[in-house]
Amino acid sequence: MNTLPVKLVALAAVATAALSGCASWRVDKAARVATGLTSHLICDDSFVSQIDPQTSFTERVQPLPGMGPFAWALRRQVDTARREVTVSMVGLFESRAVHREGLGCVALPVSETLEPAAPPPLITRQPALLPAIAGPAPVQTGNPALAAALARALSPAPHNTKAVVVLHDGQLIGEAYAKGYGVDTPVLGFSMTKSVTNALIGALVQQGRLSLQQPAPLPEWREPSDPRHAITIEHLLRQASGLDLLQDNSGFDSSTQIMYSVRDKAAAAAAAPLAVAPGTLWSYTDTNFILLSRIVRDAVGGTANDVLRFAHTELFGPLGMRQVTLDFDATGTPIGASHMLATPRDWARFGQLYLDDGVVGGRRILPIGWVAQSTTPTLATGYGAGFWTNRVPGKVPGWGVPWGLASAPPDTFFARGFMGQFVVVIPSQRLVIVRMSVSHVRGDDIEETDRIVGDVLAALRSPP
Repeated sequence: MNTLPVKLVALAAVATAALSGCASWRVDKAARVATGLTSHLICDDSFVSQIDPQTSFTERVQPLPGMGPFAWALRRQVDTARREVTVSMVGLFESRAVHREGLGCVALPVSETLEPAAPPPLITRQPALLPAIAGPAPVQTGNPALAAALARALSPAPHNTKAVVVLHDGQLIGEAYAKGYGVDTPVLGFSMTKSVTNALIGALVQQGRLSLQQPAPLPEWREPSDPRHAITIEHLLRQASGLDLLQDNSGFDSSTQIMYSVRDKAAAAAAAPLAVAPGTLWSYTDTNFILLSRIVRDAVGGTANDVLRFAHTELFGPLGMRQVTLDFDATGTPIGASHMLATPRDWARFGQLYLDDGVVGGRRILPIGWVAQSTTPTLATGYGAGFWTNRVPGKVPGWGVPWGLASAPPDTFFARGFMGQFVVVIPSQRLVIVRMSVSHVRGDDIEETDRIVGDVLAALRSPP
């Protein structure tokens, strides 16, 4: 969902205060969100996706709500030798993002030091259990109606779709890429990363190392007398932890500040008090999944390299996902709310795991019933446990966009990310449809994704 935009009122206050030299602590924090997210996005694009830094700024950052009038104030420097991006606002509130081999990009204030990272683990490339979905060359569909649908999908502004991939019964039947993108381009999934965190938790549950109903194993909440001790792993997955961690994307809210201006994100999130009893209120926030990310880290050994080894051995490797980058914070916790990059084909392979009920090549990665549990709506919402569902009509309160996809069957569910990232799974049609874009249309441009999905479904119903 929309995890990043900084609203006009926030940036106006930041720019005015910065220029006048009278920034309050609130304005300072909002400004660091602006510089932190800008440096992080450009870093991922430049050093992982191999996208030109100016293109990244022009397409991703400048059109953010409220950013345009103040983009001139964001001074940017990309150091390709040091693999760093430094951003300041009129010379103040400087943040930098550093790309580390194997660990993606990490953003932090320039004043903070970053300890040398351990060399990334040597991951032995295992044979994929998922059968090959396609050869190395782009797949040209033989279905004229599908070809037309894919061509329409690569629409210009404001939708800016960069890639569409369609799998049917595990085979790639059509794909299309915009200029500058291709089968080997890793793309930032934003909040689709939450669905990957769901899979990592699921793999640990399958192995008996975690349980959905156990109290979240965080040292800050270990005492039974602490009311947060009642928060379970499932509460976090369902965005129903009850924690007082507002996310309104203003730049002043606690969740966004934790995501883009705090060194140890999980520790900051774990310090929050309860606002309501766990399990009683749905409240979408990145910080619930940052806490889940630390739970994953600690369960597999406690370091970033342990996470990488586990993720590649137990999830990415079996699926044949070869071009995946997880970003980590400065403490070695994966940013499992919003920062994983993978090629569109690899995102499709991930969707295939859920289409096949958590089984790949005869091996069960996720527990029996995990997919059904993950796609069962939470409370009265259209959100499951790391996935969005197609079972609830109406619109998301406060967001003004539909919960689901009107053109798709009711059994559809999907991973969803900022700027129009979607992995749509349609079990009744044996379909996985991936859309990657750089769109600034409200609600992750879900209406355009609905149109694309509807076009693909109609094309597949047409005679060849």
